[in-house]
Amino acid sequence: MLSPHRPLSRPDDGLACSASTVPACDPTSSEPSWRRPVLVTLAVSAVVTALSYGLPADYAATGVGFSFLLATYWLAVRGRSDAEVQAHGLSLGGLLLRTPLSATRLAKDTLRAAGWALALGLVVFPPFVFAWLKWWQPPSGFRFVAPPDLLDEVLGQVLVIALPEEAFFRGYLQTELDRRFPPRFKVLGARLGLGVVLASGLFAVGHLLTEPHPNRLAVFFPALVFGWLRAKTGGIGAGVLFHAACNLLTATLARGFALG
Repeated sequence: MLSPHRPLSRPDDGLACSASTVPACDPTSSEPSWRRPVLVTLAVSAVVTALSYGLPADYAATGVGFSFLLATYWLAVRGRSDAEVQAHGLSLGGLLLRTPLSATRLAKDTLRAAGWALALGLVVFPPFVFAWLKWWQPPSGFRFVAPPDLLDEVLGQVLVIALPEEAFFRGYLQTELDRRFPPRFKVLGARLGLGVVLASGLFAVGHLLTEPHPNRLAVFFPALVFGWLRAKTGGIGAGVLFHAACNLLTATLARGFALG
């Protein structure tokens, strides 16, 4: 694995308003606390960790992904207004909004998300591959090895891995932490703050729990990129596609160099 502010009048990547403008979107909201989203995340991480060890290997990833999606729906979608769902970046082109679905908007937001993921990949992937080779020092040359089922691999990475993780960590958690710690710094056009750092740290801890090896903490760094993408585009759609692309690239390298 290499996995977010716009005004209400201009929905971006399924978002009508950003985490930094949430009080304006929900004037009834009170001063939020960082403790609740952090404790909720730790609890959800404990559940998915138990599932990752307790479920049969063929179903573990699906169980974990479903748990993240269920938690996100319960915490950020169920019973929420469209403005609140959009504030969490979870409208996904209108799929999760109460308003009638527009095929035009869905197509436009999907293409926009894909464009962001592609553009970021062109910038990030070359140095990532270089660093990956330096770190792993593969003993043999690269030979492309296709996955047993390409469609299953792609859909699995998008729908089972990237979508649930981005929905929970960048949609729910980062938004809630940004409410408590309003982003104060502008990084390459995206407003970021302590929220993205904390969310990325909890993301890394979750990966360490499901696979207890220090290397798993390295996902903290790509999580910062996913968080930046969430802030820049205003939604999780681009992050989902980029996150999945990162996983697919890493898996391709591991197979090609016979390391996985």
